[in-house]
Amino acid sequence: MGKIKTEDLIKIKKHTLTKRELSKTGKKIRITVHMGTCGIASGAQKIMDALTKEIEKGKQKDIAIIASGCMGLCSREPLITVEIFGQEPIIYQYMDKEKVLEVFEKHILGGKVLAAYALARGKEEQIKERIKYKGNLPNEIVLDKAIPGIEEIPFFSNQEVRVLKNRGIIDPEKIEDYIARDGYMGMAKALTEMTKKEIVQEILDSGLKGRGGAGFPVGIKWKYAAQTVSKVKYVVCNADEGDPGAYMDRSILEGDPHAVIEGMVIAAKAVDAHQGFIYCRAEYPLAIKILNKAIRQAKEIGLLGKNILGTGFDFDLKIYRGAGAFVCGEETALMRSIEGKRGVPRPRPPFPANAGLWEKPTVLNNVETLANISQIILKGSTWFANIGTEISKGTKVFALTGDVNNVGLVEVPIGTTLGTIIYDIGGGIPDGKKFKAAQLGGPSGGCIPVEYLNVPIDYDTIRNLGAIMGSGGLILMNEDNCAVDIARFFMDFCQEESCGKCTPCREGTKRMLEILTDICGGKGEEGDIELLEEIGEVIKDASLCGLGQTAPNPVLTTLRYFRDEYEAHIQHKRCPAGVCRDLIKYSIDLEKCIGCGLCLKACPADAISGEKKQPHKLDQDKCIQCGFCYEICKFKAIVKK
Repeated sequence: MGKIKTEDLIKIKKHTLTKRELSKTGKKIRITVHMGTCGIASGAQKIMDALTKEIEKGKQKDIAIIASGCMGLCSREPLITVEIFGQEPIIYQYMDKEKVLEVFEKHILGGKVLAAYALARGKEEQIKERIKYKGNLPNEIVLDKAIPGIEEIPFFSNQEVRVLKNRGIIDPEKIEDYIARDGYMGMAKALTEMTKKEIVQEILDSGLKGRGGAGFPVGIKWKYAAQTVSKVKYVVCNADEGDPGAYMDRSILEGDPHAVIEGMVIAAKAVDAHQGFIYCRAEYPLAIKILNKAIRQAKEIGLLGKNILGTGFDFDLKIYRGAGAFVCGEETALMRSIEGKRGVPRPRPPFPANAGLWEKPTVLNNVETLANISQIILKGSTWFANIGTEISKGTKVFALTGDVNNVGLVEVPIGTTLGTIIYDIGGGIPDGKKFKAAQLGGPSGGCIPVEYLNVPIDYDTIRNLGAIMGSGGLILMNEDNCAVDIARFFMDFCQEESCGKCTPCREGTKRMLEILTDICGGKGEEGDIELLEEIGEVIKDASLCGLGQTAPNPVLTTLRYFRDEYEAHIQHKRCPAGVCRDLIKYSIDLEKCIGCGLCLKACPADAISGEKKQPHKLDQDKCIQCGFCYEICKFKAIVKK
């Protein structure tokens, strides 16, 4: 392609758009296999191979097959999208080799949609109301609006995608696909039409807050870095996504890497930096592979490196692989890691904008933050700020996991209620269970209980509830979860990942974990609740970095909203949710037991005895509370208390 200038971007965009239009390329059908990490883990590569083989075998010149990143609906992977010229695209879910070959034969070649495999809204009976059957094959239907389009499926229709606007649409390994969707147009505008001050002011006016956790205004951070006098400055992308259940950054890097690269170039122009680093955890091999290719492609055509777009501005970019330390998600620890030092936080001030990487002024933003930048510059701060709340503008990406039907990646305007995300987008709680709480903000976030389903999710509201927005991990829990055990789990994670530099975090989290472990083990004592609250407040006030300061949040919020469960554990030696093994007792209901022997065979401790077809007995002294008997009994004769 060679080095390009600004006007060449328009040509590439028009050419690629034409190239993608089926009617103008001789291609009548396009098949997209969604191959993010979630898709590949579910078998997407086998599906890609099977489809490629069929196309080559039949020498189908009118069929194009492409790969894209994650569509967002991770729990339905593997997913494919079938586009036939003149018809509504159809998304197929839960694909495997046999199913996809059936789709290829009957839909792609035969023109008949397979309703049983299509991603449709609602329950099966709702689908049937819209299906017009033809012939003797129940899976084959005339299209005729039988399957809803993407805009009709609640998971997609209730979202507002900006950061994720390219998800499932572009091939992340083809830079021209990104350019065709306005890629690098924001950068071109920033480099050719705007001064450094104008770029910073546009970001300030947008109201964009950092999406990495604390929600600090991005424009202010850039302004400080721009004002600091130094010949050397840096721009760093924090892709060290360490929260359990969080995968927003990974999916963006895998599906739309150039959005992050473009945002970093704009940031570099704004603060006059010429070197950047993407700090990505080594556990993301696909993201790193795609990023490396994206950087190489951008350099080859002059969108990175020397004299970008012929403007005289230079900016180079390198990837630094993190070793998986949770604390390196904290900005000062991350920068020390890049320097080759032990990744531990340092006191602030000085702040990174004044003295960061190698003590030089540094702008550090996370993946989602940087992915917003180009669109703000291209479309303007007013466009960005037209959704969200009065003080929290734009959208937020969440990784929706845990006890929810639609596990996946969602993007909604800030201020959207928790209930909308859980029920309208997430499809509710599986198996008819009741929603209990949401852990928002990762292990250093907090639990939000069911009574706050209708509160808007924004930085200040969530903070007032005792949690933090965090990077966007949203773990949902049903009624079967124990609040004390949840707090113990997250405190175990925080204590294990504490860097150990400051005493409040190192010793405080250890002591809190010991108390929680005792409570879950039936050894809780009066005064433990008050002691947890006291230690938690000390850790929040005295820890060196943000990770330590927020580590007690899961404990303090569960104490705030589920205090009765702590009291039941301590005072009555009972776990209301039946989760804490040491507080569970199993017995056999003699009236229901028919002596089938399944529980006897399953018990690893020989605690169950009895003759066949006679009620069995359970020896409490031998029982180890493993629960195998409870799970295997078909007659509900095992009682759990």
